This record gives sequence, structure tokens and C-alpha cells, in this order.
Amino acid sequence: MTVLVRDPDDLVACGAAEKIRQAYAYWRSVHPAGGGLPGREHIEPRQLGRLLPLVWLIDIQRQPFRLRYRLVGTEVVTMLGREVTGQWLDEAHPDIDAHQSYLSRARGVIDDHLPNWRHGRPNLWKHDTYTTVQNLIMPLAGDGRTVDMLFNISVASR
Repeated sequence: MTVLVRDPDDLVACGAAEKIRQAYAYWRSVHPAGGGLPGREHIEPRQLGRLLPLVWLIDIQRQPFRLRYRLVGTEVVTMLGREVTGQWLDEAHPDIDAHQSYLSRARGVIDDHLPNWRHGRPNLWKHDTYTTVQNLIMPLAGDGRTVDMLFNISVASR
């Protein structure tokens, strides 16, 4: 199940995990005063506290369209089963079907400038440790308009 997130009530209505709601509240709190989207420069890792191990940042390359893991929290590394920081998604997950859902959601976040929440079976890894995952993708834009990075948080359940 995926939900386009326009305000905090959307996350409450779909039953998003508390840590997902906290990350969304943080993302909203760092929006520039003059409007527009926050950029990477607005994200202060120390302010994320216990959320930081669940966070992963994705760089966007537009031509050709590719996504690269820029930062991957320790809990996400555990979920994936390996370190992927610095890798392109298509290299880290060579089975295109395994990450096609994430790519589609990422394109929507980039185009719509709105976060996207998902709850379901993991699709970026293939092991049985975790049965479900909640993930929120939030757009970041250094210039306030052009999405150049994705701020993600994932919470998995066993």
C-alpha cells in the first residue's frame, strides 16, 4: 500500500509507525521560511537522534536517470544485509524487478514534490528476517524547487 502524503493526518490515517511520523514532522520543520522544499543543508543529523540509524539519503542523477545511495543508516544496512553507501541502486540491486517499485515511487516524489509512504513486503532485499517494512520518501531540493536528493526512513518488522 502506498500513500501520497500531503499532511501529518495522512500518516496517522494509514497507520504509519511513530518513527515515520517523527521523520516527517522533522522534514516539515526544516522547510525554509520563504517557502520551497528543504535541501540537504537543512538536515542536521544530530537533530534526528534515534531516527538516524533508519535514515538513508539518495542522490538523483537526471540524465540518465539513476539513483545513488549517499548515506545509509546502520539499521538500514542491517535490513539490506550489506553496506551499499556510494553504490548506484541498479548496481546494489541488479534484479531490476526488485527495486522497480522504489524507482516508480521516487520518480513520483521528484515530480510531485510530495512525500510517499509505503507499507508492505520488503522489495529492496531478499531475506526472511523482516516480513514487512514501512518507508517514507521525502524530497530535498538545494535550490528549494528542483528535487536533487531523497530523504528516506525505513522501519522494518520481523
